Formats: sequence, structure tokens, C-alpha cells
Amino acid sequence: MCVWFSSCTAAERKELQRFVITAQSIIGCPLPSLEDLYNSRCLRKAKIILRDTSHPGHSLFELLPSGRCYRTLRARTNRLKNSFYARAITALNAFRL
Repeated sequence: MCVWFSSCTAAERKELQRFVITAQSIIGCPLPSLEDLYNSRCLRKAKIILRDTSHPGHSLFELLPSGRCYRTLRARTNRLKNSFYARAITALNAFRL
């Protein structure tokens, strides 16, 4: 889910959320939204990558000189802006503040 959710269109996200609402009505208890699930799993995966120095994506998580936030990736296309690494860095920076 972490990989493909960020590249979904708004219409696809709305359709997926409709399935969650249907599942809620079937089982009779509230479920977290897909956005919440994505954010929590994205943060968890980013923390795993940060701990593993042998991971190929570890070098993309570069701390700024202040040591508090990570450097965001320079992206000219929406495809790169919506990639897992760009979203994970943004989520980590928002989580730290």
C-alpha cells in the first residue's frame, strides 16, 4: 500500500475509500481511513530505512545542517513528487515538528 497509494489519482482514492466505508458498515465498527493507514505505514517504513544503512534508499534521507529535518528531494515531475521517498521524507519532517 505504501508504494502505490501515493501515485493514485483523487478519483481512485475516493473509490478505494468507498470500499472502506462499505467494509465499516458490514463489520459494524469504524476503520481508519486509507490516508491514515498510508501515513502510519509510510512512517514505519521510512524509520526502517533510516536504521538500515545497507538499504539502497538510505542515502536519500539526508539531514539538513540543523539536524532536525531531512532534505526534500528536488522534483520536476509529479511522478517523482508523489514517489514513496519524497512522501516519506515529507511525512518524517511533519512528524518531527
